[in-house]
Amino acid sequence: MNAEGKSVVGRALLEQEFHHLRSDWWWLLMYGILLVVCGAAAIIFPALTSVAAMVVLGVVLMIAGVATIVQAFWAGKWSGMLGQILMGILYLVVGIMIKDTPIRSALAMTFIIAAFFIVGGGFRIVSSLVVRYPYWGWSLLNGIITFLLGVIIYRHFPQTALWVLGLLVGLEMLFHGWTWIVLSLAIKKLPEKAV
Repeated sequence: MNAEGKSVVGRALLEQEFHHLRSDWWWLLMYGILLVVCGAAAIIFPALTSVAAMVVLGVVLMIAGVATIVQAFWAGKWSGMLGQILMGILYLVVGIMIKDTPIRSALAMTFIIAAFFIVGGGFRIVSSLVVRYPYWGWSLLNGIITFLLGVIIYRHFPQTALWVLGLLVGLEMLFHGWTWIVLSLAIKKLPEKAV
């Protein structure tokens, strides 16, 4: 199939899969812009981003722990009550540990982020190549960059772990946001009625 034929097929797939979003394309655009802005801020302040991410994660886990414990008692006696209480306590304790030692937590999280980027990038690469949905090339580029960033984090630990974490999260958000911006503008150009 030539380039023109691929373009027609890609346009038809775009219309089929995203036509229902045509009137709300700007929400996707705003989401993409938000990701780009947040990504740029993370790149400008990478160490702050790393520490802030750990503090936020700790607080979120603490809130989840309290909510899980409260929910366990609120639901009353049932076979899963003890498990829910123990899980809530685990959330709470881990959240406190992360919040109280954000720099050490950021160093430990570097390995988790590296694995996440490597696996997530791999998934994006494979899904882009196998499914070939509209504008799949942007997702493929995103996957390749995400995969390579994961490898970089892993290879340069611990010398640059604190600032690399914030920088790479920022770059991932920047490229992911750009993908949504491009897709939203393509959705905006769809005709009023699906063909």
